[in-house]
Amino acid sequence: MIPWLEDDDPFPNVSSALTEADGAAGLLAAGANLSPERLLLAYQNGIFPWFSEGQPILWWSTDPRMVLFVDDFKISTSLKKTLKNVHRSMQSNGQWRVSFDQAFEDVMRACAAPRNGEPGTWISEDIIAGYAGLHKQGYAHSAEVWLDGKLVGGAYGVCIGEMFYGESMFTQVTDASKIALAYLVHFLKSHGVSMIDCQQQTAHLASLGAAPIARSEFISLLRQAIVAPQIKDWKPIPVFEVD
Repeated sequence: MIPWLEDDDPFPNVSSALTEADGAAGLLAAGANLSPERLLLAYQNGIFPWFSEGQPILWWSTDPRMVLFVDDFKISTSLKKTLKNVHRSMQSNGQWRVSFDQAFEDVMRACAAPRNGEPGTWISEDIIAGYAGLHKQGYAHSAEVWLDGKLVGGAYGVCIGEMFYGESMFTQVTDASKIALAYLVHFLKSHGVSMIDCQQQTAHLASLGAAPIARSEFISLLRQAIVAPQIKDWKPIPVFEVD
């Protein structure tokens, strides 16, 4: 049985989350709200919201935890070529452009859109409002990929100190989400971030270099990272210079 949280209740210790034997591995609590303050508290403790439309707010702390150590990020030969083309295009005011924090809510809404005929994702209007509040406070950030002036890919997440929590990505053209992620990973690495939280295990994340670690290890690394100063100047850095 998980606890029901009122708005001012603290989160329970993540060690009390349900296990696979309970049928909902990682489920920690329900209730409370999605205010920026509540979301920030959750991330500081290794907790994230995830629920479907019509459900109460559900809070999770999975074990193991899927993470991407930035040094392990895999860039294929074809993606490397694409990234060089993107950089060349940006240098000459061509058709490609990468930006940070210029269309945060648009990225969230694109991530929430139905994919391949499936229903919309868990990113509801309440979720968008909560993370938009974090964005205004300087904790939530987006990477945007533009092609001929149109937003065609992106990613967003939460950054506290030297800890980045990835939330979602989208793409409308081949490799656009990977371009956004590559620029984001490169930027974060240059600012002392060593680990990106990916929350849950998927084959796609594994193909990019992410791997599961024990929740206890994740929490230990998190506590060291979140005490660092906030990253202030969010501007894309070329992943590969043009040869």
